[in-house]
Amino acid sequence: MVLAPGPLHPRGGHVFDASLLRAYDVRGVYGATLFEADAYAMGRSFGSVVRRRSSFETPKVVVGRDGRLSSPQLEQALVEGLCESGVAVIRIGLAPSPMLYFAERSLEDVEGGIEVTGSHNPPDHNGFKIVLGGRPFFGADLAQLGDMAARADWMEGMGAAEGRDVAPDYIAALRGGLCQADPDALARLRVAWDVGNGAAGPIVESLCRQLPGTHHVLHPCVDGRFPNHHPDPTLPENLTDLQALVAAKSLDFGVAFDGDADRIGVVDGEGRIVWGDQLLALLARDILAHHGERGGGMRPSVVGDVKMSATTFAQIEAAGGVPVMAPSGHSHIKSTMKATGAILGGEMSGHLFFADRYFGFDDGIYAAVRMMALVAQVGRSVADLLDSLPRTFATPELRFAVPPARRTAVVAEVGERLAQEGLVPVTLDGLRLDGPDGWWLLRASNTQDMLTARAESTSEEGLARLVGQIDAQLALSGIVRPREA
Repeated sequence: MVLAPGPLHPRGGHVFDASLLRAYDVRGVYGATLFEADAYAMGRSFGSVVRRRSSFETPKVVVGRDGRLSSPQLEQALVEGLCESGVAVIRIGLAPSPMLYFAERSLEDVEGGIEVTGSHNPPDHNGFKIVLGGRPFFGADLAQLGDMAARADWMEGMGAAEGRDVAPDYIAALRGGLCQADPDALARLRVAWDVGNGAAGPIVESLCRQLPGTHHVLHPCVDGRFPNHHPDPTLPENLTDLQALVAAKSLDFGVAFDGDADRIGVVDGEGRIVWGDQLLALLARDILAHHGERGGGMRPSVVGDVKMSATTFAQIEAAGGVPVMAPSGHSHIKSTMKATGAILGGEMSGHLFFADRYFGFDDGIYAAVRMMALVAQVGRSVADLLDSLPRTFATPELRFAVPPARRTAVVAEVGERLAQEGLVPVTLDGLRLDGPDGWWLLRASNTQDMLTARAESTSEEGLARLVGQIDAQLALSGIVRPREA
């Protein structure tokens, strides 16, 4: 066990490392910037927030954890902090983040939830994803927890903790994603699942035993060291095992998840990667076709993040939906969906949010089930569906490290130069500039000390010019993008 200097139960307050409280969640390096004392203080602060807004004397909070080696210790300290603030804790144990979200929504009188997870980050990283009243808890909310901890502005009490098995109900909800699909077509499907030694292993194995069709599961054993490959399905090198299995078994398609399974990666039967914006376009077309118009003539909204292809937004509009662009980040997508009443949302990073016949949170496992339903409903392979999308030339998401102090400054400098040239980019999240060749994006990552960039054009030559524009702007700010990024 790694302990921070000082007591686990501080009397004079607790100061979090400056890097812990991120834009969307809480993340740090266990034993360096994140300790059990942080988890305890997080529990004290969040528990106090819940109690002050609750009409119950002892409100309930649900807690889950991923499979990282440090998660049991952090979860224990978190639960202690919650209980000592007078909150009753329901512990669901090892759980992917979507199962925590499901429990927070479905269990009676539960008012909030915390998942201990490092998501797709390296094995020695960990953190917390928080929901309150069915809504994401991020940004200023997290800053408030930091202020409360520093002042020890905590309520006192002694709540109890109890264990609860929510897996059967969660799996039943996942299976509900197939309710409108043709049973015979589903029975013919052959699917590969790469869990990547993440927290979803037991759930996926149990689910696959109950699903129609033939299923092959890779790396289902939970291992926080991630011995087979890193659990980030947005990186092509992490999908090679899945592609090999799909090819060896002649499967229809394959899916992969990150460490806590709130993100999905997909490969078609030919081994091609189906990127997050392509997934959103395919799912939106099908859902909108079956959804019809809402009362009062309103068209359903579909939310995509700022990194997505222009063709994705065009596909949504052509299918009868209202495309809505939002800042990147699962919390921003959820909030925008709530505000617009959207039926579907997605991110380039593989977060997919279904408010159509589901709860509206990001769930990679449910997204895989809905991909099965899509293929069965339309009677076309994933490869055929992918080929039906307009062809463009685009980079993947380009991510490259920069000094922490320069992360946001570089984007601001580029924005100033564009303004001097009379150019007006979209500034929803970083800079997205449209031009004759297409568009390019530059933004600061909210989860890592990195800049991210992307470009898309209707021609290879146009794409090269767009990437050249990005690199030229970076060079003016003293940044050289690695060629492999």
